[in-house]
Amino acid sequence: MPTGHVYIATSIDGFIARLDGGLDWLESANSAGEDHGYQAFMDRIDGIVMGRATFDVVLRFDPWPYDRPLLVLSRKLDSADIPSHVADWVTIVQSVSDALAEGQRRGWDRVYVDGGATIQAFLDAGAISDMVITRIPVLLGTGLPLFGPLSDDLPLRHVETRSFPSGLVQSRYEVPR
Repeated sequence: MPTGHVYIATSIDGFIARLDGGLDWLESANSAGEDHGYQAFMDRIDGIVMGRATFDVVLRFDPWPYDRPLLVLSRKLDSADIPSHVADWVTIVQSVSDALAEGQRRGWDRVYVDGGATIQAFLDAGAISDMVITRIPVLLGTGLPLFGPLSDDLPLRHVETRSFPSGLVQSRYEVPR
């Protein structure tokens, strides 16, 4: 089975997007031209799994930001709903177990898991191996949180924390299995 890996940014107050899904506040994070380890992370990824809400946001990006196959977790979308310009990259799956089975069928070892609800579902399924969380020095006050309720406490093992000249602070955590 492939392992799930998270690479995500949050505001200091823990939000990954505005309530409407907006990510405009992230633009300041890229102003210094720093990579923050994203390319090294993606170089080790075989495929991507994200939820429908995140997919709807990513569809607005021009050009398409990924060069890996993408599984979209949705019980409502079907292949006819996928725009033609990304149809060769995108497959719809209905659950975490379906996503992992599809990844295994494709020979994937490592999957990038993106989107708050999807990360939460993968955590609940015990399918996340590690998380890289980058805190952007901005307070949004309200928005979509990275984490929500868990059925139990989930202790993490801190691996490292790095800071960047732009003010971003990035921590990597291993998730015990």
